[in-house]
Amino acid sequence: MDAFDEGGLAHIEFSPRRAAKLGIVGAGAVGSTMAFAALMAGAARTVALFDINRAKVEAEVLDLSHGIQFMPMAEVTGSDEIEVLADSDVIMFTAGAKQKPGQSRLDLAGATISLVSKVLPGLVRVAPNAVYVMVTNPVDVVTYAALKMSGLPQNQLFGSGTVLDSSRLRYLVAAETGVAVQSVHAYVAGEHGDTEIPLWSLASLGGMPLLEWRGVGKHGPLTAELREQIAREVVESAYKIIEGKGATNYAIALAGTRIVETILNDEHGVLPVSSLLDDYYGISDVCLSVPTVVSASGVGERLAVPLSPDELDGLRRSADAVREVAHRFGY
Repeated sequence: MDAFDEGGLAHIEFSPRRAAKLGIVGAGAVGSTMAFAALMAGAARTVALFDINRAKVEAEVLDLSHGIQFMPMAEVTGSDEIEVLADSDVIMFTAGAKQKPGQSRLDLAGATISLVSKVLPGLVRVAPNAVYVMVTNPVDVVTYAALKMSGLPQNQLFGSGTVLDSSRLRYLVAAETGVAVQSVHAYVAGEHGDTEIPLWSLASLGGMPLLEWRGVGKHGPLTAELREQIAREVVESAYKIIEGKGATNYAIALAGTRIVETILNDEHGVLPVSSLLDDYYGISDVCLSVPTVVSASGVGERLAVPLSPDELDGLRRSADAVREVAHRFGY
């Protein structure tokens, strides 16, 4: 409310804006890199790390804090006590079983769901109003199980889904066409894993439908054979990275930071995140990635984008694969 001095001049009194707090569960390769990426982007005023390994989380906090002067002002905190995440606006859940070379994401389900069941109740207790983003694999099954065990509204908890896969797809398309990756628009839908599908019918290059692209200079059109090769590389790229260095961390941290910014800035951006579907082209009761509006309240409308018959069949097969694994673990 405005106040007036004796001369009748108004003095505007501003209510202090509550600074955003980002909580991260897990201080491993993904969690610590996500904290770094979020800090560099200035995504939140406070970044809090929680990990059961006290020495590790304290070391990560100290290392990050020493670099604060070189990034947007923020505070970094961390602990092996869940209360460190109290009143978070967004919580990114990165902790889980580590994927080994040659192991599929779905193979991780049992151990990761068990870990989530131990940690999630405490998170909901200290941060009941946070938007929860599950990042740990297999993200679609874990997201579905987390929704069931937490009792949170379906908009308030979702998975990072195929945001990273879509970035990988755009990178490979850009490389093959000679167009800047920022001018490539394409989504991967379905499971974040072996049954995921590129939505080629929606893809475009600078506004031109990708399937109508005839090439520029030395870069020819993306033939069906080349598109199949790209799709296979999108799926297998994570396995290649894990085999070479033990974990994927940089790209998923950047993808996660984009999700965080979309939430905290209430952008209503469209991202292919994994959420609970309800009659999406007849698909229900499973968490899958489709283009979705994301805002401060979490996930909103799932956009019923036009799909080719093959893409719709692929999405249904992906739903069956994820649902089968969830049922195997009682969800």
